[in-house]
Order: sequence, then structure tokens, then C-alpha cells
Amino acid sequence: MGVLNRLFASFRFEPGPLRGEITVPGDKSISHRALIIGAAMSQPLPVHNLNPGLDVQATQNALRALGAQIERDGTSATLHPARLHDVDVTLDCENSASTARLLLGVCAGANVRARFDGDESLRRRPMEPVAAQLRAFGAKIETQEGHLPATIAGTPQVQTRRFILLTPSAQIKSALILAGLYARTPIDISNDVRSRDHTERLLQALGADIRFDGTSVQYAPSSLVAVPLRVPGDLSSAAFFIVAASISPGSSIMLRDVGVNPTRTGLLEALQQMGARIFLSNRREWNNEPVADIAVEAGTLRGANVGADLALRAIDEIPALAVAAAFAQGTTRISGIRQLRDKESDRIAAIERLLATIGASVEPSNQGLEIAGLLQPRAPAQPVVETLGDHRIAMAAAALAAGSGAIEIDDAGVADASFPDFAKVWSAAQRQKTQP
Repeated sequence: MGVLNRLFASFRFEPGPLRGEITVPGDKSISHRALIIGAAMSQPLPVHNLNPGLDVQATQNALRALGAQIERDGTSATLHPARLHDVDVTLDCENSASTARLLLGVCAGANVRARFDGDESLRRRPMEPVAAQLRAFGAKIETQEGHLPATIAGTPQVQTRRFILLTPSAQIKSALILAGLYARTPIDISNDVRSRDHTERLLQALGADIRFDGTSVQYAPSSLVAVPLRVPGDLSSAAFFIVAASISPGSSIMLRDVGVNPTRTGLLEALQQMGARIFLSNRREWNNEPVADIAVEAGTLRGANVGADLALRAIDEIPALAVAAAFAQGTTRISGIRQLRDKESDRIAAIERLLATIGASVEPSNQGLEIAGLLQPRAPAQPVVETLGDHRIAMAAAALAAGSGAIEIDDAGVADASFPDFAKVWSAAQRQKTQP
């Protein structure tokens, strides 16, 4: 299903500094949630700067199959009031775990019958943690030994409304909140660990009765007010430009309109701890989400200890952080990242293979990474890096190439999951000759 039918084409990233102004696509996590919450509105909801990638497209397509009325024009969309219904066709989540997990919550709350599936990579990712907590809500869900394909046969009666997160996760937490939203029933969640709070912030911006403090969430049914939403730039996409500019001499970039939600800024804090020259300006909010412009200049990095709490707030940016560590003086230790074994690829193993191409010493474990920085990174020895269908590994290869030497990846199209024009924007930043 999904991206398995896509043609593969290699791409060669070149070394050299990045310069100029850069705009990254809208935040992927917020885009999923904006579409899903918009489909529950009783008034038309306009959303701007949606992420144009395949993952968000999978959510949009699945919502339409369920009955949502979505008028899309490029990166803008209008969600029109509609009632979700049972579907006979399988909802293809492609490579997007967010699509599968969040929409399981939606279908549980809407008492909808549906079948979920995805590509080979998504079928390897765990679905039982979210399914188990939605079963406690009252949903009838079956998985394939804890994985996709999964079927939901509706929610005959809402049962548990108070949840202790057994696996602290923004996606599981959001699935439960969305179940409450669609079922119009109160939800109380505890044992959060300051995971991403985009769902809570969006609902609050739309007038929902929701309280959250990083460890708990209380949602009560309430009327939502349709105010235009604008999605900030994706910090996870910006991360690779930030790291490349930090390690490539002569770099000086300005990233405009990037989301800097405090549950997501672990990478920025870790890099600043390592001595990176990163400066935030023009701070403001878009629909309850902090936004800033981020300036980055090349500098000298030093090794650091990145604890589990900080790593959690940089979980999607760990491949970028690992590249920075390879260019830092001394050793960097990153803890509490076991969940990277279950991403689009085994990212801990993928990081080890990627950094080995320049001779970096990486000691992986189930829980973390220890990376010894290189005083003289060598030119990559491996002619082609396998991305393993993982967009973050493809973009990490670009950052690694900027500071070391040319690297070819086996599949340029894999970045389309979150950043369809990544290679084009990257190359343009390397061609810039003037300072921003």
C-alpha cells in the first residue's frame, strides 16, 4: 500500500555552507491535528500553511473516506461541517503512524467502524499501546499481534473517561482527547511527561474547555469557535538546516516563522549547551503556538550530556543532533531514546550506520547513544547511504554532507513524507553567496 508503489531515485548532497533566508513547510504534527479537529467543527474552519507532505496527505485522504468535507488548495484548506460514517474501504495510512493512532481515537469517539492499514514500515510500528487505552474507553479494536492492519468495530458504550497513560506519548494522549472530542464526553488524563501539547493548544485556541499542565489534561465538551488557523514552520524540518549551518564553516542562515513550542525545543537547547550560535528573534504566537525566527551561524561545538527529559523534547530531531555530536569536541551522550527503535526505521541503528561513513565512533544501546566527536571528519567512505524509507535519515545525510563531503542517498523521494521540496531548498541555500 501507499509509498511502496513510489519510484526510487538517488540524490547527491554536496559539502559546503548554507546561507540566506529559509522557509520550511508547516509543522507536520500540528497539520494532522488541525485537519482532524477541523472535521469535528460545526462551522467551516480555514487552515493555512498546512504541511504538504505525504503523511498529512494520508490523514486528509482517510478523513475524506470517513466523510469529512475538506476543500484543499495547496497548503490551505477549509474544513466544512460533516458527520463521519462507517467505511468499507481500508484506510491507507501509508507511512504515517500519526494518521493511524490519531484516527483510531477519532473513530472510537465517533462510534465508527473502519479498517486501518499502511505500508510495510508502518506495519512494523506498535499500535497496541493506543489500542489498549481506547479499548478501556469502550472501543472494539483488533490488531494484528499489536500492529496494523487493525479494525475498529465502533464504541457501543463509552466506559472509562479517566486515563493513566501507560505509555506516555503525545499520540496516545491525543487519541484519547480526540475520542472525547468526537464522543462529546469528558476526558481526564494523567501521567503525561510533558509530551507534545499541540492538540491541547489547538483546542484551546478554538475555545474548548481544556486544561493542561504537562502532566495532566482535563477536557470537557464545549462549543468550538472557527477562527482561522495558521500552522507554524516545522522545527523538525528546520533542525537539519540548523545543524548543517552550525557545523559547516561560513554558514549563516535565517529560518523564518518556525514553531518553538517548548515541548519541541530540546534540539535548540541541546545545541546551545554544545556552544552552537543560535539566536531566536521576533517571538510571537500563532493560535496559541509560539513562533520565532531562528538565526544560525557556524561555530565550534563541544560534547554534552543530553538527558532523557531533554531528549524527549527532541525525539524527532535526534538524527540531526547525532550529526552535530560527530562534529563536536569531546563525547556526547544522549539518553532515553529507546522509542527510536520503533520509528520509520530503527533510527538508533540507522544513525550508527550513517555516522560510520565519516569514521565517527558510535556506541548504541537500547536506551541511548554515545558519540565521540571527530577532530578531523573524513570524507564519507560509503558511496550510497540507505535511507530505509526514513525521511529523517535522508535529511540527516544532507547535514552530514554539508560538514564532511558528498553523500548520495538511495531515495530522494523519501523526504516527501514531510518536506517534498527538501533537496531543492537545501541546494538553493548552498548556492547563496550573500549573508542574510
